[in-house]
Amino acid sequence: MLVLRRGTVLHADPPEGTQQAFTVEIEGRERRAFGDVALHGETAAGDDVVVNTQAVDLALGSGGADVLHVNLTRGLGRSGVPGAHVMKLNYTSLQHAVLPVEGEDLHVPLGRPAAVFGLHGQLAPIAWAFSRTASGGRLGYVQTAGGALPGGHSRVVARMLDEGLLAGHLTAAPAFGGQGEAITTAGALQHGLHDLGWDAAVVGPGPGILGSGSALGHGGLIALDSAHTGLALGCRVVLCARMSSGDPRPRHQGLSHHTATVLRLLLAPVEVALPVGPARTPDADGVLPVARVTGLGHTVTELDADLDGYRASGLPARTMGRSIDEDAPFFAAALACGAALAARITP
Repeated sequence: MLVLRRGTVLHADPPEGTQQAFTVEIEGRERRAFGDVALHGETAAGDDVVVNTQAVDLALGSGGADVLHVNLTRGLGRSGVPGAHVMKLNYTSLQHAVLPVEGEDLHVPLGRPAAVFGLHGQLAPIAWAFSRTASGGRLGYVQTAGGALPGGHSRVVARMLDEGLLAGHLTAAPAFGGQGEAITTAGALQHGLHDLGWDAAVVGPGPGILGSGSALGHGGLIALDSAHTGLALGCRVVLCARMSSGDPRPRHQGLSHHTATVLRLLLAPVEVALPVGPARTPDADGVLPVARVTGLGHTVTELDADLDGYRASGLPARTMGRSIDEDAPFFAAALACGAALAARITP
């Protein structure tokens, strides 16, 4: 059941990319909210709006603000993208037509590497390490399901595009709002690696992972689908390990159960890059990550991770409220993945 409330906008910030924050008064209370300009257009003070308040009401980690559902003042009577006829968010009240990037031909094997991750916080260190190892290499990002669906919701993606750490951004399947829209992850990978000429791709969800604490009910499991898709298209797949020494939950200590589950269920071997020092952090069963990965039939590449260099880059260095110094293995594993991905580029 949708939890919707009607209110009046008191103040609207200027849009940042396709995202715009504003303050709305609902039943005498001021609440922060945001909207997607590409979907709803800009919001202004005095607008009569309907917002979805459920995430904030439930105090979810991803629920820092309400989400605009419709702007009753200026959101009615708009037209869609000319010529578009493929729906995203189809069969919901937010369905909208896009121009998909997929062409008629299949080009396999793609023969280029793809890094797969399960948590958005891994994207920046992967891309940064890739850029340091493969100077001039073109790395593109395919955003999947598993986290936030709007492509404009991640400020770090916009920053990395501006700074050249990412050569492009495609939103696949239910994700929307990237530089290009793909109906499937396979379509996005082929378009990026074949049509756009990316040297490598990094594939994973937007910010705000879904999770239930169960073995299979979390957004990180999208890595299983992404890895299979990459393998089927002939990509060399490097899986980014989720690691931690600072997470108080035993299931995420050492090699997280998220990564271990994906490795256990994969139908073919992949490469997992592990950082040399943090690779000695055991999981809740006392098993070291190297032993866990190889025991599940996958290959390990151990690499040094430049934590000091990444810390100095100014890119996001916190995960789940913990700093890079409080949870070094998380960032070191992603840095190792980016370096391994770069090493798989063929001239």
